[in-house]
Amino acid sequence: MIRSHSMLLLLATVVLAPTACARDGEQAKPAPAATTASATAKPADANEPAVVKTLRTQGVEFMGTFETPIGLTGYAGVAGQRPLAVYVSKDGQYAVVGTLVNAKGEDASADKLKELVSGPMGAQAWTKVEASHWVADGKADAPRIIYAFSDPNCPYCNHFWEAARPWVESGKVQIREILVGVIREDSANKAAAILGAASPEAALLENERNFAKGGIKPLATVPADVQAKLRSNEMLMLELGFQGTPGILFKDADGTVQMRSGMPQGNDLQTVLGPR
Repeated sequence: MIRSHSMLLLLATVVLAPTACARDGEQAKPAPAATTASATAKPADANEPAVVKTLRTQGVEFMGTFETPIGLTGYAGVAGQRPLAVYVSKDGQYAVVGTLVNAKGEDASADKLKELVSGPMGAQAWTKVEASHWVADGKADAPRIIYAFSDPNCPYCNHFWEAARPWVESGKVQIREILVGVIREDSANKAAAILGAASPEAALLENERNFAKGGIKPLATVPADVQAKLRSNEMLMLELGFQGTPGILFKDADGTVQMRSGMPQGNDLQTVLGPR
């Protein structure tokens, strides 16, 4: 049972996914851009409150607890791969799920969720994309690194590539393209042509510059080693919650890992790429 409290607001968050490509060129469904929490989640405790046990059966994972100014125990969790605050009564029979707001209208649990959930999850995701199979677009000493899951046939990936030119060409940003082949039948073959080229960076540039004319010529067959790399990249893309391309990861001014599913829209482009 979920019981309300005058200081607790249950906020339903609707996230509209920016434009992205899914398999066969369809528009991707909205997807939470966050890594799975299992590696950092705490195992169930036999003595934990009954309502917490119930929430676990409904798919919520918990990373830790924290005290609140209103006598309820806060549980930092993840649901649907998104940080979630749960406030549990002293008898452990009731919980309020949502945002604890103080008299100033501030989210009283934001710092704890960042410390216990968002921070560790983001760091874990960043470590995984660093170890993926990517192609660099931009200078190696660029102060801002961005990872982007990209399909050679994805028009929105190409839009992002075009939009990022001022940042990349000025040396402010390096985009590391994590190639996948999921949209069309020849996507993997094109990705293989890029990854297997003498200069993958030059091959990536060729595909993006000539995208309107069909992009890079696909290989007739995908070598087994390249196929394994593409499969690994695709599995990571899905693990992180991306259902289409581009799937973007970057660090904001505070060093916090943020994610975007699809082409960033409006002012959000500068949030992703940084000061121009």
